[in-house]
Amino acid sequence: MSAETMDDTFSNYGLYDIDEFLDLNLPNIEIKIKKISENVFSYTRRDSEDDLIEKIIPIKSSKLQVELCPIRPLNFPAMRTSFMYLDIDTPVFLSEDSSATVFLRCPIEIGVFLVHDNHKDSLDCFTCDPLNSRFCLYGPPESGTLCKYAKTEIVESYDDSIPFINAVLKINLQNQLSKGLSIGKVVFQMSENSIYYKDSKAIFDSLFAVMKKKLTIEIIDVNSEKIQTDFTLSPTYEKIETVKRMDMGVE
Repeated sequence: MSAETMDDTFSNYGLYDIDEFLDLNLPNIEIKIKKISENVFSYTRRDSEDDLIEKIIPIKSSKLQVELCPIRPLNFPAMRTSFMYLDIDTPVFLSEDSSATVFLRCPIEIGVFLVHDNHKDSLDCFTCDPLNSRFCLYGPPESGTLCKYAKTEIVESYDDSIPFINAVLKINLQNQLSKGLSIGKVVFQMSENSIYYKDSKAIFDSLFAVMKKKLTIEIIDVNSEKIQTDFTLSPTYEKIETVKRMDMGVE
């Protein structure tokens, strides 16, 4: 299904005020929120395998407000790591002392937040693409880093995210080495990158990746960079933990 068709078929991200009921249609997911009595709503999520999640939501007022938004892809199939490994289908070659900017698709998950009293509480989170929620190990088996893994491709711009499946990530690449190298993967600390949405589009904070020498070892030093955008910032949903910094080696 094309992104254009999906834009017309599925719901948008954003805030929803619910007086009586709300139906949300997402890839492989159907959500129904319904008022069942004064100040009480029901929440139902059904996936393509007919698995059902149900919740009861008591509220103080007669109207319910929820936010549907993209969140970082760290919960499924389980919360095991905050690192992301993007495997680029066509590597980027950078000659010595050169730079380039590329846009990549990066997977997301979806959050539903209950909005009340200036707070946003996580009501539900899930993935619309469970078959591609997987892990990999970066580095040797005895000392490697567990990462969320995704095969990705280079796209033209921030407009090329697929609704509810992925967001677009801009990476600024710089080669400070005295030789040319191909970059076929990017490993980074996903919890340092915020995610933003507008209608059915989603984007991440960008990355700045520098190929350089650290002592006698060639590495790619990857850092997150905040972006300026008119997109809406998604709520933070997972527990923030202090993790070790990792330098990605050059192969």
